[in-house]
Amino acid sequence: MTTRAKASPVAIDLTTDKFEGRPIRCGVIGVGRMGRHHARVYSQLAGCTLVGVVDQNLERAKDLAEQFGCRAMASEEELLAAGVDAVSVAVPTTHHRRVAETFMEAGVACLIEKPLAENVESAGAIKDTAERTGACLMVGHIERFNPVMRAMQKAAREGPPIIPRFMQVIRVSPMTFRSVDVGVVMDMMIHDIDVVLMLMGKEPDFIRAAGVSVITPHEDLCDAWLEFNTPHGKCVANITSSRLALKTERITRITGENAYLKIDYGAKKGTMIRRLANELQMSEAREAIRSGTDLTTLKWDQLVNVEELKVDDAEPILMEISEFIDAVRTGRRPAIDADAGFANVRTAQRIVEATKRTM
Repeated sequence: MTTRAKASPVAIDLTTDKFEGRPIRCGVIGVGRMGRHHARVYSQLAGCTLVGVVDQNLERAKDLAEQFGCRAMASEEELLAAGVDAVSVAVPTTHHRRVAETFMEAGVACLIEKPLAENVESAGAIKDTAERTGACLMVGHIERFNPVMRAMQKAAREGPPIIPRFMQVIRVSPMTFRSVDVGVVMDMMIHDIDVVLMLMGKEPDFIRAAGVSVITPHEDLCDAWLEFNTPHGKCVANITSSRLALKTERITRITGENAYLKIDYGAKKGTMIRRLANELQMSEAREAIRSGTDLTTLKWDQLVNVEELKVDDAEPILMEISEFIDAVRTGRRPAIDADAGFANVRTAQRIVEATKRTM
């Protein structure tokens, strides 16, 4: 077995620790593309012990168990019997409800890979089980923990409220033939639905969408138009997702009343143009236009002050699991709780239903 030094981004506060300083016993169900990263982090995170991993491919589970110093198990029941406190559920979306309910009924905390479930009915059932049992439940919408997203939120707090009025979101990639049990909305767009709903603080008031099925029985490309009625007026989010592209692109542009932001998740870069920092230049340009001045030689990028976001190099999956473990240890609600996960699924289902009227 491999012995690894433990690492932790946060210290344990024993005054709020339900476990009184002992390691939290963790497990992972499903050790495919994402699950193996959960196993790695649990094996390295201070305050955690990776007890075991479960996968229908037992050989794959054994390989991971050897690598990370835990047991390979053939069933969820075996992992439960080993006495886990918290687990990551990284099985295909259509199995989330069955697996999560098994553990929450036993009082085990669950971090469920996005989306919470494949439809509103299953998402609601998982949410109800979490509320009834009191088991901690968090949904793994990892873009919330992307360094550029955290940098954007920090920068936004340092000035006047942005108050979004228009958001343009593009998330496209080549077909990987993973997650083909659901369409591109539940597979890819769900990331951006989570971020948009977080920024708006509510579900959309109106949705229209168009989708195309090419390879799978579900939509493989979707363009959604979400409208939000707010006290400040209407905000629109236009989200495009495709798993039929020839390259990967994950970009969000937010135009607000007080700032413009561009976020590139893949490159982990972001820029911000603040209204107050550019008000004098904008006022002079507007006056020049009104007076008929020829501005054709004026370069726009030289007119505005562009602020580069200060982005750290923290690993998103480490930050996500650290948030989950801290919530488990202290008993507080995690950042992306059952309510947020359910709202994301409900919005995604509304988008899928809208696409069916155009497919």
